[in-house]
Amino acid sequence: METDNVAQLIYLVLLGCMVAGWFFVQNRQNLGKTAQQAAVWGLIFIGVIAAVGLWSDIRDNVSPQQSYIEGQATVEVPRSSDGHYYLVLEIDGTPVEFVVDTGASDVVLTKADAENIGIDVENLFFGDIANTANGEVRTARVKLKNVRLGDITDLTVRASVNEGEMEKSLLGMSYLQRYHRIEISAGKLILQR
Repeated sequence: METDNVAQLIYLVLLGCMVAGWFFVQNRQNLGKTAQQAAVWGLIFIGVIAAVGLWSDIRDNVSPQQSYIEGQATVEVPRSSDGHYYLVLEIDGTPVEFVVDTGASDVVLTKADAENIGIDVENLFFGDIANTANGEVRTARVKLKNVRLGDITDLTVRASVNEGEMEKSLLGMSYLQRYHRIEISAGKLILQR
């Protein structure tokens, strides 16, 4: 433990002792009840500390994340609680979250995601038409220079920017077909090159 951490710990212990001492002095007529309440608050405090300390383990169970298996060019994506599979790809150095959509023929970016990766959305020509579950939408064709998932890097990936409103960018078949194995099994999407 570093010197600063030790000093902070000593300060917190002294502060806690002062607060506890004041609490007992103020409630000295009912020490039994005061001790009982202090024990309850102490257990609550210990529970919170334990939850904070175990959060990384709990988070993986509550909201599992994608993982990359090195040496096998394999990505495993757990199904989220809403039933979809989400992947975070790095596009030109910027992380973008996609919903995996095998029904989409293309990679489709929201306007916000396109702007975040440096595409000038205001000067795009939305001349293409895409048929979606919500009807026809206008799109603009773009090329993504550097798309990275784990250690897998693709150069020059075709994509579209949706002119309409979308919640998330879609990772469609134009990207997914680059993998020789796509499997959904036991609540996981497995992509392998």
